[in-house]
Amino acid sequence: MPPNFDFVDWWNKESHRGTPVVVKMENPNWSMLELESPKTPFANSEKDKGKNAKQLTWVLLLKAHRAAGCLAWMALGLWTVLNAIKKRLILRQGVAPQSDKPHKGKLYKFITGFLTFAVCMLVFEIAAHLMGWHFSRPQFHMPNSLSLQGLLQTVYQTWVFVRLKYIAPPLQMLADGCIVLFLIQSADRVILCLGCAWIKIKDLKPIPKVASLESDDAENPDAGYPMVLLQIPMCNEREVYEQSISAVCQIEWPRHRMLVQVLDDSDDEDTQMLIKAEVQKWHMKGVNIVYRHRVIRTGYKAGNLKSAMNVDYVKDYEFVTIFDADFQPKSDFLKRTIPHFRDQPELALVQSRWTFVNRDENLLTRLQNINLSFHFEVEQQVNGIFINFFGFNGTAGVWRIKALEDSGGWLERTTVEDMDVAVRAHLKGWKFVFLNDVECLCELPESYETYRKQQHRWHSGPMQLFRLCLPDIITSKISIWKKGNLIFLFFLLRKLILPFYSFTLFCIILPLTMFVPEAQLPAWVVCYIPAIMSFMNVFPAPKSFPFLVPYLLFENTMSVTKFNAMISGLFQMSSAYEWVVTKKSGRASETDLASLVEKETPQPPSIRHNRGTSESGLDVLARLQEQQPVAPVVVKKKVNRLYRKELALSFLLLTAAARSLLSAQGVHFYFLLFQGVSFLVVGLDLIGEQVS
Repeated sequence: MPPNFDFVDWWNKESHRGTPVVVKMENPNWSMLELESPKTPFANSEKDKGKNAKQLTWVLLLKAHRAAGCLAWMALGLWTVLNAIKKRLILRQGVAPQSDKPHKGKLYKFITGFLTFAVCMLVFEIAAHLMGWHFSRPQFHMPNSLSLQGLLQTVYQTWVFVRLKYIAPPLQMLADGCIVLFLIQSADRVILCLGCAWIKIKDLKPIPKVASLESDDAENPDAGYPMVLLQIPMCNEREVYEQSISAVCQIEWPRHRMLVQVLDDSDDEDTQMLIKAEVQKWHMKGVNIVYRHRVIRTGYKAGNLKSAMNVDYVKDYEFVTIFDADFQPKSDFLKRTIPHFRDQPELALVQSRWTFVNRDENLLTRLQNINLSFHFEVEQQVNGIFINFFGFNGTAGVWRIKALEDSGGWLERTTVEDMDVAVRAHLKGWKFVFLNDVECLCELPESYETYRKQQHRWHSGPMQLFRLCLPDIITSKISIWKKGNLIFLFFLLRKLILPFYSFTLFCIILPLTMFVPEAQLPAWVVCYIPAIMSFMNVFPAPKSFPFLVPYLLFENTMSVTKFNAMISGLFQMSSAYEWVVTKKSGRASETDLASLVEKETPQPPSIRHNRGTSESGLDVLARLQEQQPVAPVVVKKKVNRLYRKELALSFLLLTAAARSLLSAQGVHFYFLLFQGVSFLVVGLDLIGEQVS
């Protein structure tokens, strides 16, 4: 009989008990997987049990190793924070020098006063706890003896009585009011997310009525392309001017039907010469481009745009597109936005989505990416689809010039000129379209100082605008529900109520309830609802889920800046009119663009150029260096800033966390502890890039 080469028969004849194998996956999200070979009926169960016990021991050791690594990571983070406290707060090493008479606002004085009260009360509460002074029904009475202990006991008893009768009731009412606002804002967030989900399910998106703008006339195929004005406002944008001008000049559009305006407000002469040279370079390559510089620089960006729109040749153009100095539009930007205006005379604005070339640069940029992804994909898209209105983002958008003029043009009355013109256009009955699939590359602030100034302007400006626009909204001819949307949702709920309750509830009321335990905040307010809201915020950016907890803590940390800005704008304080140009780093280089843009539309040879180089700019720099004497190179040491309000709030929350231990409040303790550490990290300038 020939031998049987059947594998199954051979395997059954042989005794292959095998050894179980434990496969450890590199990804920590995967679990342990145990693979065992088939056992024969004659297998030794005792040996198998011994091997399984050894494998279980190894699994437990691996888990213990992972836990030890996590503890070591946490210990390293704690050591870093403690070392930063020693260097920056005690030794003052690497800290930017403070002015002799630093400006201390009323909010900072209030926080420091609250902190002083909290520290004193913590010491007093600990002493009372050690003494066993607990009163179920405190009543005020004179001390029985004149001893120090009797006097202190009476003082503590009086304090308990006063907080129970006079402090706890109004504090609880304020807490309940903030909880109601919190729930209303959370409901608005849920409705927005449901609207976004409905858009995804139904695949709702604006579709232009015409796919192409080319004319049927064979002799003049460009007749269907409207005249478009492209504006690049900038001010001392030495790091990004070149790549921005290069990207805009390479947009695919008939050369004779577009004009690029470089609106330079720079006060640095070297930067002006470099920008002029870049403009001249593209002019020599056949691009219709002009350079404009204002002698009198008033009104910031709004004044710059207003000046550019007042020139005579603007009347020949139908649309205007605005790109800030760090924005890099793709070559097909106009071909994907302008067609939406065809056969829609009531359409005023087409806004594209921002994408960020440096979103993974550091923790700060990752957290900003979460916030702005929700803003564009949820807020802007839902408002654009369902009500045809949203706030103009100031850049990467196309305006119908007729609508811009009908709305009053650019005004210099606020620091949010983009939102101002959008609201006025909405009151005139114009409609907006948001294109979530048309992206424009830009940069995120990489330092906390830059981000904080940007957020101050973004939250003080809307309150200025609300004061100015409220009479116009009430007397306008739009429908009642549109008025309600503008007043309640657009301004009050999302611009005023959100920073108010976020700061008041989690930074003032919560720590105060630790010292006034008669007033309480439920655990679902402190933990569960904020976690759900943060989860919904992270949903548009799935890759950011590991940063869910840092995002929640950082948003509460930013509430002090947003609250201060909101109050400043609402009451028209001097800081509400400050305009600081957001510092750029020039991250959007040719390499970054090539890695982010998957498909680049082929360009005509006449305009196919390198986005990242400028021979004319290098020539100007060389000439400047030859003309000027060689100066010694001064290397600036990187320094950090200390943020007083954040540090004071950090110590306040940590003090309240220590007090919560006496009341055995678990969730409240952990929230106060981690939130206090978050304020400490930000206050020591440990988040983001160091500021030179």
